[in-house]
Amino acid sequence: MEPLIPVITKLQEVFSVVGREIIQLPQIVIFGSQSSGKSSLLESIVGRDFLPKGSGIMTRRPLILQLVHVASLEERQATSPETYIQAEEWATFLHNKHKAISLAPLYMTICSSKVLNLTLVDLPGLTKVPVGDQPPDIEMLVRDLNLSYIINPSCLILAVTAANTDMSTSESLKLAREVDPDGRRTLAVITKLDLMDAGTDAMDVLTGRVVPVKLGIIGVVNRNQQDLHTHKSISEVLCDEQVFLQKKYPSLASQNGTPFLAKTLNRLFMHHIRDCLPELKTRVNVLTAQYQSMLQSYGQPVQDQNATLLQIITKFATEYCNTIEGTAKNIETSELCGGARICYIFHETFCRTLESIDPLAGLTILDILTAIRNATGPRPALFIPEVSFELLVKRQIKRLEEPSLRCVELVHEELQRVIQHCSTYNTKELLRFPKLHEAIVEVVTGLLRKRLPITNEMVHNLMAIELAYINTKHPDLADMTFVSSSISGNKVLGGGRPASPHLVPGLSPR
Repeated sequence: MEPLIPVITKLQEVFSVVGREIIQLPQIVIFGSQSSGKSSLLESIVGRDFLPKGSGIMTRRPLILQLVHVASLEERQATSPETYIQAEEWATFLHNKHKAISLAPLYMTICSSKVLNLTLVDLPGLTKVPVGDQPPDIEMLVRDLNLSYIINPSCLILAVTAANTDMSTSESLKLAREVDPDGRRTLAVITKLDLMDAGTDAMDVLTGRVVPVKLGIIGVVNRNQQDLHTHKSISEVLCDEQVFLQKKYPSLASQNGTPFLAKTLNRLFMHHIRDCLPELKTRVNVLTAQYQSMLQSYGQPVQDQNATLLQIITKFATEYCNTIEGTAKNIETSELCGGARICYIFHETFCRTLESIDPLAGLTILDILTAIRNATGPRPALFIPEVSFELLVKRQIKRLEEPSLRCVELVHEELQRVIQHCSTYNTKELLRFPKLHEAIVEVVTGLLRKRLPITNEMVHNLMAIELAYINTKHPDLADMTFVSSSISGNKVLGGGRPASPHLVPGLSPR
């Protein structure tokens, strides 16, 4: 089972590229309250200083730490003297500066003969109050980030709590119980055993009498601030830890401490991988079948990319034109489409709208009277002034502009629908190249959108042309009675006698 951990570690690197949400791999997540000693605990396990320390939130992104056990320098030199790495231990680390909390994880791999094979995830510490440059919702951001990792059923939870705080109020154990009520994935770690108040100890806590934890509770001693100032090495701290445990907790010394924690994690991780393997294998098989099917649907490799590109674009353009002309191979039977619908818009929808417009709607006799009188000034007129006629006629002609613009909009919408129609019947080829499909749709849509204001402007110009010249020679005008007989005589001319009928165009003698 031991070789499984390096395999999982390698898979972690692969899924860091394709996305970790595809398959939830087994891992150990370390989380706890801010300044609970998580970073110092990790450094003690690794045996090196490599994490930031200080007040406030120092861990701002998830750190996926991969520990890889390698042979010692002497062993590697003896087995492969030409290709071995001339270093006792080494690490690879991609680092970016971040002031705020980020969901994007950092990946760090440490290869050493002094570590056990493990995959650990260090998360930002749980906090309550934002300080400095932290966002006001820092508490919820950190909590949600921690939950997104520990809720994964494939991860082991390492809940860290400081010994100088009340175990019953541990925020890490509270969250762990929410996502792991049975406790099958939770291991508790009590840090800072040497910082407890004088006269107190953690015996009840370490034996599980205060808060029982199914996988156990392990106590450790971290480097304190004085150790950091004096640059005490981690090896010296581990020696001091054993001395402290033997002196303070002699009966529990062999079941606590950082070395025992590392071995326990290695054992639990190995068994956890074994338990997750059946489900993991099933998930991999399902995804493999799905992607194999998708790969086969893409067809054979493209030999000539330029020719294939031109062929797909030409086929799409031909299908688009054929749909409008009515010569497409795939003809809709359930609804009008393409050119047929455009024809319907012009000859049915647009025509009915024009026919429904009453030429005299909104034009009252009072409006006509007022326009005529305003055009004649202080003198009564014998003839109807052309100015008032053109004024009233232009106002009625202007009403034709709105349905004309609506007709343009309907045609534009149908041309947009033709794009989806052509995409539907070119599904296989376009699904093979989804980005090309998006580009074609975007270009055609953009072209139609670009021509829409130009077409609307043409409609405006046509209306302006009609309004610029009123054709009084049109034969239809001679047959129209555009001035009612009820407004003849005094009502039209304002005089005391009715005017002669022949003086008013459009009126016939009674």
